[in-house]
Amino acid sequence: MKYYSTNNADYKVDLKEAVIKGLAPDQGLYMPEKIPVLPADFFDRLPGLSFREMGYEIIGSLFSDDLSQQQINSLVDHTLTFDAPLVQVEEGVYSLELFHGPTLAFKDFGARFCSKLMSMLQDKRDLKVLVATSGDTGSAVANGFFGVDGVEVIILYPSGKVSKLQEKQFTTLGGNIRAIEVAGVFDDCQKMVKQAFLDPDLNSKMLLTSANSINIARWIPQCLYYFYAYSRLPKKERELVFSVPSGNFGNLAAGILAERMGLPISYFVAATNINKVVPDYLQGENFMAKPSLQTISNSMDVGNPSNFYRLLALFGNDESQLKEKVKGYFYTDDMTRQAMLKVKNQTGYTMDPHGAVAYLGLKDFMGAQPAPCTGIFLETAHPGKFRNVVEDTLSIRLDLPDRLQAFMEKEKKVDKMENDYLEFKKYLLSI
Repeated sequence: MKYYSTNNADYKVDLKEAVIKGLAPDQGLYMPEKIPVLPADFFDRLPGLSFREMGYEIIGSLFSDDLSQQQINSLVDHTLTFDAPLVQVEEGVYSLELFHGPTLAFKDFGARFCSKLMSMLQDKRDLKVLVATSGDTGSAVANGFFGVDGVEVIILYPSGKVSKLQEKQFTTLGGNIRAIEVAGVFDDCQKMVKQAFLDPDLNSKMLLTSANSINIARWIPQCLYYFYAYSRLPKKERELVFSVPSGNFGNLAAGILAERMGLPISYFVAATNINKVVPDYLQGENFMAKPSLQTISNSMDVGNPSNFYRLLALFGNDESQLKEKVKGYFYTDDMTRQAMLKVKNQTGYTMDPHGAVAYLGLKDFMGAQPAPCTGIFLETAHPGKFRNVVEDTLSIRLDLPDRLQAFMEKEKKVDKMENDYLEFKKYLLSI
């Protein structure tokens, strides 16, 4: 299998280069040259398969040209060590809980897959993994790569714009994990990482890669839990819609990948906070990056989502097809809090701010449909990761899982930096 750049379909590389380099030289994101469509009998068998059993077949269909079955099984076994329960919240409305992994966020799936695949593919040279995070990516990648031989992880995050618990999860590990607190916003961190990948002087001196969702090894495995959610639905007669809380849009793109592989999803909802460049685009405006704005759903505080171009690529760059399949909605902090409180009072279910945004998008979409449909919204992080917001909104006391509480008791270790690429380059050359 070859992988092409979203900026130039004629530029193609093999799996190793796509994973180890992460970003194409022309700043494009890599995409698989062909997307396999799974046979009809696979979907008939899905309800009887375990998460891992379906993972072997799905990942096998995507990577069998480059990896042995033993390697594919090892990847899946390393990735799928925890459940993703489908929980009914209301009649016809389900929450897909993706926060049962080591750092209690959906990115644990991709981070574990990525670290394992990189360890399989890397040369003997030491590898530096650069990561920009608006919250959960940092903790998932840090914990996924912690202690991996020959890999050093450098995480950039915006000062004061991630929750205290998220920050503790990636700033307290030490070892091969370094954290840089940047005086800026997430988009500044992401820009510095991209500049480093494209700096010929820097790349001549060290081997750099990314574990953000721009890397196919982080992005592709996220398609697995869409199949799993579908397999666990008690009834499948109605049209199915997934609502995805979206920041950098890798998670939504992974759902569309699953649909392109044959999963019967009728629609997707791209639900965001007031950082709404993609909902604006889906409603007829030109796609235009904007400075990100701070909200209570901070993992979605992204003004220039990298994976937008993957969304287009999945539809052959046909904007009309994308806009037919994906509907965009955005919500304020007040609307998010109101949804959290309403659902808690009416159903007893506790949503984090990101899940609440997805819930709102799902309900608005379903309310506009002429016929009933089944809806699944993604709960991407444990409510305890946003404890202050959740407790203040719901007037409750959350009990943190033991593994989250353990992070809070550790000492933060960070380097501080201005929003200055030359300073960041000097830092990389010094370590």
